[in-house]
Amino acid sequence: MPQDSRDVKPDARSRRREERRTEMVVAAVEAIREHGPGVSVAQIAAAAGITKPVLYRHFADRGDLQRAVGEHAAGMLMRRIYPVLAIDAEPIEHVAAVIDAYLGMIEDEPQLYRFVVANPAEPVPGAEIAQDVRGQIGALLTTLFGERLRAEGRDSGGAEAWAHGLIGMVQSAGEWWLDRRTMSRDALTNYLSALIWGGIAGVAGIDAPTANADILRLVPDPQVEDAPGAAGDDAAGPTGGSAGGGR
Repeated sequence: MPQDSRDVKPDARSRRREERRTEMVVAAVEAIREHGPGVSVAQIAAAAGITKPVLYRHFADRGDLQRAVGEHAAGMLMRRIYPVLAIDAEPIEHVAAVIDAYLGMIEDEPQLYRFVVANPAEPVPGAEIAQDVRGQIGALLTTLFGERLRAEGRDSGGAEAWAHGLIGMVQSAGEWWLDRRTMSRDALTNYLSALIWGGIAGVAGIDAPTANADILRLVPDPQVEDAPGAAGDDAAGPTGGSAGGGR
């Protein structure tokens, strides 16, 4: 006999509700890929095989749904970044790998990126998600830069400022590149890596590659599939590539 819903424990109901919410977020991502950042709630509900009233039983409003999609997208990005930072490598390799992972994400998921970060119709709900991701990456890079500078006997006081400056530069350049595509992803990764690490190394007195060096060949090929703190389905994007793949 079918189990009476009254016999289902509250924690089981809560888990099932969370599972349904996750299924709807995944469907929302598919709808965004198909219809773009201006996707309607009706289109998202249709992708999930439900009606708008059913969707709104799981999300307070469109902003709540966009926030959940933003968290999902953040997990996809961090799942690319954590493995490359977990590899023992030189700072320039890590810088290039982080830049390549970020550019790979927006290259594979341009519509999702615009929905979360650059959607003019709903700029507020995703803003704190993007800020949180920038904070996570900034903290990781601050540690990376600080450790290297201290190992060189240098002042590490600028590590945090440099880390967050790197994030802002890459995000701005990435958005420009996504719209213009006047160079390859490899070329942009090389240019940004040389500029960023070259600048830090110049200030700190550390050896760095020249601006025309083939930095991308240094990008690690991570073998870590489930990095600590990673979350979200479709973590490698629709192509299933790693942070260093898909170029």
